[in-house]
Amino acid sequence: MNEKCRAFPLDRVRLDDWLFAARFNANRAYVMSLTDQNLLQNFYLEAGLGAYMTHVGNEGAGDTGEGRHWGWESPSNQLRGHFLGHWLSAAAKIVAATADPEVKLKADRIVDELGRCQEENGAGWVGSIPEKYLDWIARGHGIWAPHYTLHKTLMGLYHMHAFAGNERALDILEKFAGWFHRWTSQFSREQMDDILDFETGGMLEAFADLYGVTGKQEHLDLIERYTRRRLFEPLLEGKDYLTNMHANTTVPEAQGIARAYEVTGEERFREMVEAYWKCAVTDRGTFCTGGQTSGEIWTPPFEFAERLGDKNQEHCTVYNMIRLADYLYRWTGEVEYADYIERNTLNGILAQQHPHTGMIDYFLALGPGSKKKWGTPTNDFWCCHGSLVQAHTVHNATVYYETDEGLDLCQYIATGLEMERDGAAVAVQQTRSTEHGGSSSDNMRGAGERHRPRCVAFDLAVKADKPVEFALRIRLPWWLRGDATILVNGEREQVAGGPSSFHTIRRTWSDDALHVELPKAITASPVPDEPDKIAFMDGPVVLAGLCDEERTLVGDRDDPASMLAPDNERQWGQWLNGWRVLGQDRGLRFAPLHEIVDEPYTVYFPIRAPATPAP
Repeated sequence: MNEKCRAFPLDRVRLDDWLFAARFNANRAYVMSLTDQNLLQNFYLEAGLGAYMTHVGNEGAGDTGEGRHWGWESPSNQLRGHFLGHWLSAAAKIVAATADPEVKLKADRIVDELGRCQEENGAGWVGSIPEKYLDWIARGHGIWAPHYTLHKTLMGLYHMHAFAGNERALDILEKFAGWFHRWTSQFSREQMDDILDFETGGMLEAFADLYGVTGKQEHLDLIERYTRRRLFEPLLEGKDYLTNMHANTTVPEAQGIARAYEVTGEERFREMVEAYWKCAVTDRGTFCTGGQTSGEIWTPPFEFAERLGDKNQEHCTVYNMIRLADYLYRWTGEVEYADYIERNTLNGILAQQHPHTGMIDYFLALGPGSKKKWGTPTNDFWCCHGSLVQAHTVHNATVYYETDEGLDLCQYIATGLEMERDGAAVAVQQTRSTEHGGSSSDNMRGAGERHRPRCVAFDLAVKADKPVEFALRIRLPWWLRGDATILVNGEREQVAGGPSSFHTIRRTWSDDALHVELPKAITASPVPDEPDKIAFMDGPVVLAGLCDEERTLVGDRDDPASMLAPDNERQWGQWLNGWRVLGQDRGLRFAPLHEIVDEPYTVYFPIRAPATPAP
């Protein structure tokens, strides 16, 4: 399998951006606030170590059980234990990015405890639910997604090995996979297909990951057994098999197919992934946010008007579709996938995390008068609670990609990259320009721009310990309005590309400075089946009106910038992001959707043309 682009190890890309670093740190604080005992509670119970439930709660809580994990982690819930796998994945990637010793110590300790549970259970079982749950679904009984739950443990163990270097995690994982190999060997292909209809989640990806490490036949067997033909064969035939299907049941399966392609090289797997993306995105469309789904199911293609409400854009789907886009970008180097990652990160991943507590908004409501409904630290543990803690550990993972020709710069996030190129050590530093929308703590700066700049601008420093030639590709985004400006050591580049393209600079690099300006504008993102209802966007960022009702605005939907003006644009050394309406009967303020916390908001607005004056 040939990749056009390769991701850098997380420790090669330092996260400097104040917004993304703040979200990373809030997430890290939450991850570390959860106690070992409470994270492991359901594994202890399943292993017969249930004395924990009678005398250990949070530190000092004793028999009261304060701080225990409830909601979907309650011992009576059939998904109990799913969150620990997410937690291990998040912890492993924090360690990989920062070498955080406190996080590593805690995560290694939890892996050791899972090993103890496995020994107590016997036969390799290290699940947080009974083995018979799987036997029940094999007999057609309705159990709530045991494979989904067990996959999280498999995933967490693999990530602890792959990202945090924990060898015991791999040993536990192999023994657990052995249990699945024995269990699945009793079923025919048709019986296995029936089993896979019970929300299999990411099982295939877990076994493909494991096969990529071991190369063992038994793990290749599991790849074949967990390939869900009933989902992917209709997609290969060009059928819309996704409308009204539970979305996040299928996205992890597509990720599994993608990973199966990477570890086996079989082209049929790649064709399945491409067919899935075509049906889910290309032929379906997205909301203005880049996300999809209503009540956890895929909407009909380009028919969104009747699906806007309080349960749009499930966070799990946003996170997992970003991961699928990353697979496809690495295979193809095509800009559409980098555009997709940007749009969904800004208007999904950031918009669905509480900026201060780090908590999750399960669904991003897009109906009029919406409010974000935040989870709690220990009483909910929804599926999206799990993808939340993973999502905010990898903001640095999709900024840069290495290619045979050089380097792709895909996201505009202040970061520092260290890489090797043809024997040269190369350092790349990306910073947001303080004169063009970045932030600065220097309150004594000169005047600079008189008003909020209408571009995204950043500076790039490229330094090599010896001269080295390579090609630098800079993404020109889908929201670009006007010609991009790129200066290399003060000399202007001839930029021929437009939106959704790359500009390539091939040169010998030594100690070079670049300045990039990407013009943006207020644009309209209409509801496809109600084009007179629009969302306002500031470049890639969805703007939300601060009102608790649907409100019709008067203006030209084809000229949305004529309806908005900057509002409260500056404080100290920082440009702010607010807007206000023009020419309306009532005032209305707008803010970026990812900055909304507890305010009621509306995203889509009906637009009425101004009345024609009487002759």
